[in-house]
Amino acid sequence: MTEQHSILTFYQFADFPEFEDWKPKLADFGEKNGILGTIILASEGINATISGPEKGVERFMKEIRNDPRFSKMPSRECLSERTTFYRLRINLRKEIVTLGDPSISPAKVAGKYVEPEDWNDLLEDPDVILVDTRNDYEVALGTFDGAQDPNTQTFRQWPKFVEENLKKQDKRKVAMFCTGGIRCEKASSHLLENGYDEVYHLKGGILNYLEKVDPAQSKWKGECFLFDHRVSVTHGLKDGEAKLCFGCRWPLQKDDLRSPQYEEGVSCPRCSSSLNEEKRESLRERHKQVRLAEKRKSSHIGQKMPDLV
Repeated sequence: MTEQHSILTFYQFADFPEFEDWKPKLADFGEKNGILGTIILASEGINATISGPEKGVERFMKEIRNDPRFSKMPSRECLSERTTFYRLRINLRKEIVTLGDPSISPAKVAGKYVEPEDWNDLLEDPDVILVDTRNDYEVALGTFDGAQDPNTQTFRQWPKFVEENLKKQDKRKVAMFCTGGIRCEKASSHLLENGYDEVYHLKGGILNYLEKVDPAQSKWKGECFLFDHRVSVTHGLKDGEAKLCFGCRWPLQKDDLRSPQYEEGVSCPRCSSSLNEEKRESLRERHKQVRLAEKRKSSHIGQKMPDLV
């Protein structure tokens, strides 16, 4: 029987001045409980996706929730047969989701939550601007019908998008969404601080919507990009079919995988023409080492995914 991995995503904005002290504590507790994944710590809170044995994940989360600031921190759990992470990385940052403006604080002000069950009704409102707050490579795999794509490569570009595009539109009612909800917390806070009165965001993000909304009623098209080695999920949080190009880190769909320019671990239609033979050979060797590492159930630097948000 194939081993199931328990995968948990969670975040919480909170006053967290001693965040640096938590790194060794979580690293030690994570090692004892078989925890892998990525955890971001900053003075504004915690943001993470982890995986491991179910009991280990439960003990790890109990340890974090023993702190009153995180006692009610929501989380989302799912199971997958795919290997999601190969190591535990705990990163210390200035922000748990990097906007580049520390004055923006969702702990002080944020948009109105919209439950997944009510999201479709909001999208029917003709006065609403629907915005996908994710980056271009995430939007490429899937999005909601009618959503604006900011065409950003990083979240730091969000204020520029607002200034150059959103502010020029007459409608002042904005609905936004992201993968798990955290990016929208900060994006909604930013809009409220910049004169928008009605700002809504999908509670729990796309993942919550895909988990709770019947596919027959869904307005979601495509798959949802993830920052782990599953690459994507679909309705019901089932593993998607997308793969990641390790030549350019772009998520690939069925047509990409059938292209003669696709070579697993090396290239895809997006980057194939830009690779010389020396680079191809280097990528082939890296891919070979990745596969050998997988057989040993260890990690390899070539398996690095795009970072959380």
